[in-house]
Amino acid sequence: MKLKMTRQRSYLHLGENIDASKFVIVDFYVESDKDILETAEALAAESSIGTWTDVQTMNSDVFSTLAARIFYANADENIVKIAYPLELFEGENLAQLFSDVAGNVFGMKEINNLRVRDIRFPEAYVRMFEGPAFGIEGIRSVLEAGDRPLLGTIIKPKVGLSADEHAKVAYEAWVGGVDIVKDDENLTNQSFNPFEERVVKTIIARKKAEDATGKRKVYAPNISAPVSEMMDRAEFVKVQGGRVLMLDILTVGFSAVQHIRAQNFGMILHGHRAMHGAFTNNTKHGIAMLPIAKIARLAGIDQLHTGTVVGKMEGDEETVDEINDAMRKKWFDVKRTMPIASGGVHPGLIPEVIKRVEGEVIINLGGGIHGHPDGTQSGAKAAFQALEAAMEDVPLREYAKDHKELAKAIEKWGVYGDSREMTKELVTYKYGLKEK
Repeated sequence: MKLKMTRQRSYLHLGENIDASKFVIVDFYVESDKDILETAEALAAESSIGTWTDVQTMNSDVFSTLAARIFYANADENIVKIAYPLELFEGENLAQLFSDVAGNVFGMKEINNLRVRDIRFPEAYVRMFEGPAFGIEGIRSVLEAGDRPLLGTIIKPKVGLSADEHAKVAYEAWVGGVDIVKDDENLTNQSFNPFEERVVKTIIARKKAEDATGKRKVYAPNISAPVSEMMDRAEFVKVQGGRVLMLDILTVGFSAVQHIRAQNFGMILHGHRAMHGAFTNNTKHGIAMLPIAKIARLAGIDQLHTGTVVGKMEGDEETVDEINDAMRKKWFDVKRTMPIASGGVHPGLIPEVIKRVEGEVIINLGGGIHGHPDGTQSGAKAAFQALEAAMEDVPLREYAKDHKELAKAIEKWGVYGDSREMTKELVTYKYGLKEK
């Protein structure tokens, strides 16, 4: 294929053996009406040292040292892989990383669709970051829960409960068997449920639940706000005896996440990925969840929502597995991030979730606990019973014969794989279908 050259220098290094220790490597999906090599050159230029035309200020030393290198381009697959010299990136600056590889390139006229599919980082770049303070092992140590999957819940309704009501629901969930109670992504400091009042009352409820059950519990209050306010909220949670801070990582930004991590508050950082669908849902455009998750781990997130495969927020199994593997595998000295499976999960799905995402996971249920016919505590018991059944490799319906809470949950929602796998409620919620 003949390249239509518009520049004196080329960013093409097709087939070159790239030393992965010296480059940040980005895997792009690209759609353009132009030749893929011409488009790839424009992409490489704009995301590294170039611009739309030749400039007199460019010199050979700059180009040879810092220019991005296109080492793979496939017109049939629309895949372009570009290696960026490590010197292009400022240490510990994730904002600059995004401005580089996912900045102006999304506004280029010659590109119809562009997706950052993956980013691979060399050891020297990874070691610039602190990563999680606790990681999977630290989370397990805090909760003293052994090596079983952890069980979490989101208080429902998302917003609207008072601080007293919120604390009461949290207590019921904890005594029912839940390990982790978290705020929802849009609950912060509203007038009907002030942040400080909610934290005080919910942590008091946590301590009562620990006394009642003899087991450690944690609460993840959502501190997402302007950075100065996040700092104040984090300090407040710490003084109250909190063990976890929740951040909406994309809406507050990775610089804010890094700042909170750098304070070493001594609390687990729980990462919610609210707004990720704006970047991830279109498989031809945006930024995939895999590089977002990797960057969250670098920034210091201890536990991160990554998908369930089943449920209302399901992702395909291959994608979720790839993300979870990136969170749990050894990555030089960076501690491992614990995946969270959340979104439309009910007790009847728990064995399947464990089968798909394996044991180093937090299974998070909202409506699947609070929607139980007998209320939150029974919903939490049903979820824990489903967890026990899965760990003992006993079919849910068999286990439910001696566990009434699980039996009622199955009666309402069914179990994975039967005709009630997707209930009328979930079908209506997920697809907007109406009953005839």
